[in-house]
Amino acid sequence: MPRTLDPELRRALAARIRYYNEMGIYDFYRRETSGEVAEAAVSDAVAVPIQPESREEMSPRKAAAVAVEENIFEVLAPKPEQGVSDPAKGLKIIREDLGDCTRCPLHKQGRKQIVFGVGNPATDLMFVGEGPGADEDQQGEPFVGRAGQLLNNMIKAMGITREQVYIANIVKCRPPGNRTPEREECETCSPFLMRQIAVIKPKVVVALGAVAAKTLLAMNASMAQLRGRFYDFKPAGVRSNDPNWEGCKLAVTYHPAFLLRDPRQKGEAWKDLQMVMKELGLKAPKSTT
Repeated sequence: MPRTLDPELRRALAARIRYYNEMGIYDFYRRETSGEVAEAAVSDAVAVPIQPESREEMSPRKAAAVAVEENIFEVLAPKPEQGVSDPAKGLKIIREDLGDCTRCPLHKQGRKQIVFGVGNPATDLMFVGEGPGADEDQQGEPFVGRAGQLLNNMIKAMGITREQVYIANIVKCRPPGNRTPEREECETCSPFLMRQIAVIKPKVVVALGAVAAKTLLAMNASMAQLRGRFYDFKPAGVRSNDPNWEGCKLAVTYHPAFLLRDPRQKGEAWKDLQMVMKELGLKAPKSTT
């Protein structure tokens, strides 16, 4: 069982990691220890920084940094899905763990059901959106409304089908009135998404829209700054059951709902998808324009 740290030690360690983050240090390693570990040794083990080569190189790795919240050490506890090799079974374990979630205020703000995720558990490509809308809340499946139809067309233009990818959202309950999820809601729900990514082990994750991109990358930047490149991404707070999986590439593009409001940006979104296609070796159908 994981140790329960003294609250004073937890606060001291959290303060130390905040200090390193403010200095631009986001990567840490753990020293392996055996037997009972003294509290002073725990302090060493958790907060030994590795200097990034440059600030530009550091930024995309923020998502893999140790979270600097009061629960920073709980996320390191082994997850039950790590004991299974079948990703479908792993996702089922995560869904059972999620349960009829009441962890954030969204559960009492009109949601009909939890929208967990759908698709191929063994896929190389995963799409992550913001949160369910009215249609998704009604059907229990992400991206089934007008934005979902556009996403289906985008996937088809890449030469694959919806059934070949996996689709999920940052938050799994519909925010009232389809408003943007609040920070507390994203922080509460995203650990389950991180576990889904670690189980699926895709080669590429596509973040659809600013909320998905900023949450996954732990970066506060504009879409213009986030798009047009790949980020080295590893889901924060969890470990894959495959020690050889070192993470994946992450690309950012516009959310389909935004493209419905501003169709002029569809060409830019297609450029983002072409970048993903090249990474995965996909060929667009000849009829695609």
